Amino acid sequence: MMEFVLSDDPFCFRFQLSNTFYESSGQWWFSVDRVSVLYNTSEAAIFNATDVYAPASSSYRCLHVSSLQRYSGLLLPSTEHAQRWALTFVDFQIQAFNISSGKFSPASDCTTVLTPAILMGLITSLILLLVLAYALHMVVHLKHIEHDYQQKADIYFPQSPEQLEHCCEETFTVNNGTSDKQNVLKKGHS
Repeated sequence: MMEFVLSDDPFCFRFQLSNTFYESSGQWWFSVDRVSVLYNTSEAAIFNATDVYAPASSSYRCLHVSSLQRYSGLLLPSTEHAQRWALTFVDFQIQAFNISSGKFSPASDCTTVLTPAILMGLITSLILLLVLAYALHMVVHLKHIEHDYQQKADIYFPQSPEQLEHCCEETFTVNNGTSDKQNVLKKGHS
């Protein structure tokens, strides 16, 4: 157990840290267990820290360590008086052990694997892949247009009503033996 005090008159911040060996990882880890806020040397608010830990050989860094839920709520009020406080450390970095030449060791960041931005990017990528797969499926099953065009008979599609009336008239020659007569018949009348 170790305590670290950061003072800025009239406030004083006391960090309670612990160092634990975990056999599963085979290394020592430090954690911030508690943060106390003192105002004019009297204890004002106590917060329990959650998920503020790192290997003892490195430092812990987080953009926001806060009691507010919008910043993941890493500091939980442990007293009724502390619930009236909102405590946020911006660009927070701490190292409890193995400090050399007064500089921080490489940091262990607090960022989660699935932030909202990463999650939305994954969902968007999935949608785009599905659209691409559907398009490729349609292209593979598309028949060759020229092949189908050559096998079909020519079909006339009239553009106006006048053309529609004239398209159904047929002109033909009837041979009567002695003279040729030209008859115009409309389809449907014989």
